[in-house]
Amino acid sequence: MHMSRIDSMRADEPDSRQLARVAFRATFGVFVLSGFLFASWVSRIPTVRTDLDVGPATIGTILLVGSLGSVVALPLAGAVVMRLGTARTVVAATCVAGAGFAALAGSVALGNLVLMAASLAFASVGIAGWDVAMNLEGAMVERGLGRAVMPMFHAGFSLGTVAGAGVGALAAHLGVSPSWHVVAAVVAVVALVTVAVRRFLAETGGTPDVSAATDPSAAAVPAPPRRHPFAAWAEPRTLLIGLLVLSAALTEGAANDWLGLAGIEAFDLTDSGGALMLAAFLAAMTAMRFLGTGLLDRFGRVVVLRLCIALALTGLTLFSLAPTVPLGVVGVVLWGLGAALGFPVGMSAASDDPLHAAARVSVVSSIGYTAFLAGPPLLGLLAEHVGYRNALLVILLPLAVSLLVTRVAAPPADARPAGVQDAT
Repeated sequence: MHMSRIDSMRADEPDSRQLARVAFRATFGVFVLSGFLFASWVSRIPTVRTDLDVGPATIGTILLVGSLGSVVALPLAGAVVMRLGTARTVVAATCVAGAGFAALAGSVALGNLVLMAASLAFASVGIAGWDVAMNLEGAMVERGLGRAVMPMFHAGFSLGTVAGAGVGALAAHLGVSPSWHVVAAVVAVVALVTVAVRRFLAETGGTPDVSAATDPSAAAVPAPPRRHPFAAWAEPRTLLIGLLVLSAALTEGAANDWLGLAGIEAFDLTDSGGALMLAAFLAAMTAMRFLGTGLLDRFGRVVVLRLCIALALTGLTLFSLAPTVPLGVVGVVLWGLGAALGFPVGMSAASDDPLHAAARVSVVSSIGYTAFLAGPPLLGLLAEHVGYRNALLVILLPLAVSLLVTRVAAPPADARPAGVQDAT
């Protein structure tokens, strides 16, 4: 999308806004389904650990090997989206992820740890493409609506994880095997995603473009020549946004993988109790993401990010040192509130220029998901020696460092919604 298309979108505002609202609902649904499938697996990790009688180092190694699929696929995802478009990429990636999780379910039933790691790696390849494509779609819908709605999409992801964790807790309580639970989730998610993407924005040159659907001449205008997808890796601002997202992703990913087990270890909870503690974290994060649009529209990205980092620092410290369950839950809630907005704001910041959004989102996602997927397993290896809660304290360091780069998320002056001023 270049300036002539933006002007066309504004001139045809009623139609383009309506299309953007329809695409908003579809994109929101895809985020929800992504979170649901992810949590369907992570909420059953305590049960898998118990059933297979393995320790945190083994689980951490499986998760680490499993994350390699996304680490390899993410740098390539931007180029794939530019070629296939967001809708087709989401469908293809969902099928890949679903096949991987189905194989993971089978390997859990067989008790084959090597096959578990390989299946999780295959699933994470699909997760990588799915994530980049839906975030790019969300960024263009955000641009079409003229509001900072990216946190609401990630609230949808969190809502999906809350639902997935809740179903996981219920399944654990009822004694449903993780294998049957995960397979059922895969079937439902693949079917629903295939329906939802039909309402995505029309695309021009692989980039979602609301004006292409309302003005056929806009779609016919050739887009400016695109740079090589890897050129974004040399951009200082993009890399610093990636560093900011890295901290946020590690803060969220560590909770997804280890909060349930940390609660079980520290407070002698049952498996279902650990899943409910994870659900409390996810519920707090979801609530903050729904509030995020209003906060960002009013105060700007930089102020809101600094608030979130402060909440995450406080909550994580409190949970790690809490002597009682109620105090630990307070820490979990603050931790969830603080972890909520770093990732979606980073995606929006990487998408400020639509022409280069796919490549930049791919770079930022690569950096962020390296932390999200590879960081928690490394914490699991550390937990083998110091315990889960003490291992989680390591996250305080990248959180503190991220305070130094929050101002890089401020949008360029010509990309800010009217009335929004970002403090620096």
